[in-house]
Amino acid sequence: MITKEMCKVVSQEQIAHSVFKLTLKGRLSSKAKPGQFVHVKTGGAGGPLLRRPISLASIDRDNGSFTMIFRVSGEGTALLSKCGPGMEVDVLGPLGNGFPVSEAVPGTTAILVGGGIGVPPLYELSRQLVENGVYVVHVLGFQTASAVFYEKEFALLGPTFIATADGSYGRKGFVTDIISGEQLEFDTLFACGPVPMLKALEKGFPDKKAYLSLEERMGCGIGACFACVCRVQDDQNGHSYRKVCSDGPVFRAGEVVI
Repeated sequence: MITKEMCKVVSQEQIAHSVFKLTLKGRLSSKAKPGQFVHVKTGGAGGPLLRRPISLASIDRDNGSFTMIFRVSGEGTALLSKCGPGMEVDVLGPLGNGFPVSEAVPGTTAILVGGGIGVPPLYELSRQLVENGVYVVHVLGFQTASAVFYEKEFALLGPTFIATADGSYGRKGFVTDIISGEQLEFDTLFACGPVPMLKALEKGFPDKKAYLSLEERMGCGIGACFACVCRVQDDQNGHSYRKVCSDGPVFRAGEVVI
């Protein structure tokens, strides 16, 4: 069930260039799943009209809190980055369909591939997969060294490889270069990031069980405004669509056109 509540800020810190880690205390943490997101009202009553969709990076049910990692990219996220401990944030969530954790069988290997701000939702997914007895490998891509975050946190859960587009950290190139270069073997693939990365993964591993989380601009976040629709792959007449916010953001590879 979706909850709208005022969540109290537990902590906030900058963890990379223009990237912030914000932990909130709220009831929705008891219901949230890996890959879901929340819709955040930024700046209070005087802030931007539309909420901002932000994925959940980690969920702490014992403490009733959840953590979001976001990049400052406009007025709304800039306002959010200034929230300090004790302040309240208007949050709607959890929203969307997350990653199907049970699709990775205990004793098998899952590879988690993230690009840029698509990396955060993979962290809670990795935690839960490891708890279920799945061997997890992470391949994370960033533009440059100053944009890299959470490498140590992922490394505590399983082997972690970093690629940067400019070669300033880790391997120069893209996440697909690491997968092929390291000859990584896996049974299940989970990914979140920019469309070109997701397309490359879908094309490169057509025979693998894969789940892709799409990044899309949203309006309402609950499936009412049709601002984030995408077409299904087998659509013959142009009339069959999926809503990223409510049907996704996670889809089985090949289900929708990306």
